[in-house]
Amino acid sequence: MHPDGLTWRTSSFSGGNGGSCVEVAFLPDGGVLVRDTKDRALAPHRYTAAEWDAFVAGVRAGEFDRP
Repeated sequence: MHPDGLTWRTSSFSGGNGGSCVEVAFLPDGGVLVRDTKDRALAPHRYTAAEWDAFVAGVRAGEFDRP
């Protein structure tokens, strides 16, 4: 567990790119925090459970894939 009391997980897509990735932490209320590993001192972005679910569904559906 991290000193802030949260368990941060690094993106599985970040493999070996010199620290240019994001981390997520799941909150007790179902929300999600997302932060940039290049500057962990910055405030993380907060998403509701519904927003996160919609984002993950979009990723799985290929909505963000490059043409």
